[in-house]
Amino acid sequence: MVDTDILLSVESLRATYNHTITALTDVSFSVKHGEIVALLGANGAGKTTTLKALSNLLPAERGQIVAGRIHFGAIDVTTASPAALVRAGLVQVLEGRHCFRTLTVEENLISGGLGRSATRSEITADLEKIYALFPRLKEKRRVTSGLTSGGEQQMTAIGRALMSRPRLLVLDEPSMGLAPLVVQDIFRTLRRLNEEERLSILVAEQNSAIALKYADRATILENGVTAINGAAADLRQRSEVQDLYLGRKTAASGHLAPLVPATNP
Repeated sequence: MVDTDILLSVESLRATYNHTITALTDVSFSVKHGEIVALLGANGAGKTTTLKALSNLLPAERGQIVAGRIHFGAIDVTTASPAALVRAGLVQVLEGRHCFRTLTVEENLISGGLGRSATRSEITADLEKIYALFPRLKEKRRVTSGLTSGGEQQMTAIGRALMSRPRLLVLDEPSMGLAPLVVQDIFRTLRRLNEEERLSILVAEQNSAIALKYADRATILENGVTAINGAAADLRQRSEVQDLYLGRKTAASGHLAPLVPATNP
């Protein structure tokens, strides 16, 4: 029986690069309508590969999904083009604050609306919403994006994604390289969007503290495998979560200390 509350479902995902290098072995988690889910893990745990699989971007990097299933609503992600997924509402902000550096902030934002064939009036209305969320972008609307700060570029990238009117917003390491106050501002804005518009959000982060503070649930990856799924509030209280994030091993086995088995709520 299909759970209609589930917006995104990832089941037993396995992925390789060049058909030889295994990046993901067994990744499972879900995102429900109207919740924020954090995807956590140390560098190299498989977070970025997982997110690229969700948008069917792996083939562009000689990657392959070799087992498992990914469904976005009723859509089988593995058979849909990245452009079709964006039009369906699965919109991703890639790692690295990707902006069109020679375009102004506003031109970058408008490009997000054009991707969904928005009308002029829709773009105008959506721009005002983005500027209300990120007032600094309104101040810099005529400035070339390449001349703005790292935080402003990240806001621009998120704003451009929001111009596509996503049902699920996916972010890869939005805190990377940014000052703590900027990171807090960005995550507060994401929570506001979630609460006011019921926007579903999946965010991959190395900064487990900030992610667990704002997420409803979290999935922790270790070496391409789902190690833990659970409520963010519960995981914040567990010392072994910090051990997993830091990659500390037990002396006897060489493996991480035993954890509660992963479940896929």
